[in-house]
Amino acid sequence: MTDTMIVELGLQAMTIAAKMCAPVLLTALAVGFAISLFQSVTQIQEATLAFVPKAAGCGAALLFSGNWMLHEMVTFTQQLFEKLPMLLS
Repeated sequence: MTDTMIVELGLQAMTIAAKMCAPVLLTALAVGFAISLFQSVTQIQEATLAFVPKAAGCGAALLFSGNWMLHEMVTFTQQLFEKLPMLLS
């Protein structure tokens, strides 16, 4: 196993992690921005007003993108197991 293979494997792992986090994080960002804008316009400063929609949006993002996330992780894991003999030699 060379250092290039280790770096490539680490890059693939970080890329798949970023792809898995993106739908939930972008949804939380968009909902949080919208709620902050609404709170600024109406001057309502309620903490639960920011939390509940963000939690619902993240749940919806997981619901809609969960199948894709599972498929991506299974594919990555299968490719990793296929490379395992080459990585150990």
